[in-house]
Amino acid sequence: MAAQTVVSAVRNALSGTNRSPTYIAIPQNPLPHKRDDAPSSASSSGSEDSEKATDEVDVRCVSRRFISPRLISDATIGLSDGLTVPFALTAGLSALGDSKVVIYGGMAELFAGAISMGIGGYLGANSECQAHSAALSDTQRTVRSKPADAQWQVRCALSKYGISEATLDSVVEELNESLDAMEKFIMRFHHEQTDSAGDAFRAYLSGVTIAFGYFLGGLLPLMPYLFCESIDTAFWLSCFVMINVLFVFGCGKTWLIDAESVTKCLWSGLQMVILGGLAACAAMTCVAVIGKT
Repeated sequence: MAAQTVVSAVRNALSGTNRSPTYIAIPQNPLPHKRDDAPSSASSSGSEDSEKATDEVDVRCVSRRFISPRLISDATIGLSDGLTVPFALTAGLSALGDSKVVIYGGMAELFAGAISMGIGGYLGANSECQAHSAALSDTQRTVRSKPADAQWQVRCALSKYGISEATLDSVVEELNESLDAMEKFIMRFHHEQTDSAGDAFRAYLSGVTIAFGYFLGGLLPLMPYLFCESIDTAFWLSCFVMINVLFVFGCGKTWLIDAESVTKCLWSGLQMVILGGLAACAAMTCVAVIGKT
């Protein structure tokens, strides 16, 4: 029964490789089964119990879906850098007392930073895509020309979970019936890569997400300088906007990952405010020191 449970969980995992992303939980509790001393006349009810047990496996193997961690990571990189770097620059330039210098310098850094961050995100995701393609080609050659090595990789991938040899034999025997299933299993559990890692579109999406996040994050603290005549008023209003946006962003990204922990959300927001404030203080200090020399 344990072997059937693991095999069923593996089937559910492999069937979801084209979905992005999933978290598969192997059932830990033993499934209900009919006692040996049960009356033979209850064959019909036993069949119903078996169907219920199968449904229970399917229900417990259905994963809870979250927002893509990669999308959250890209948005975090873009927004956090956009909220801190342009704000730190404009805060430092505000020490010169000229609003035009702050606006022109901030806008130039905003566009240049968004473009460079977007290109960097695209190149990084594209490198992952190339690595996935290389791993997939190697896996396909191994499965087709070296089946013994492929079976060894399957055993290595599952042995770290403390699965018995009998269960490992059942899983290997099941995967041997389909080369495609064997390839998907090795890619997911041995190389720890999913089909989404080889999606070329994801590289473009990653670059656009980071660039847009950087531009949006940097534009918010810069806007007070566009509408306020007094540079001192614009500076303090920019600080107010930056503190609130950083706090909301820090809480929001943590809530998307762990919505049940309010403490973690608040602490993450406070961390974002502290780090952004330190960056702004460092920039203003450098400008003040250079201005005196």
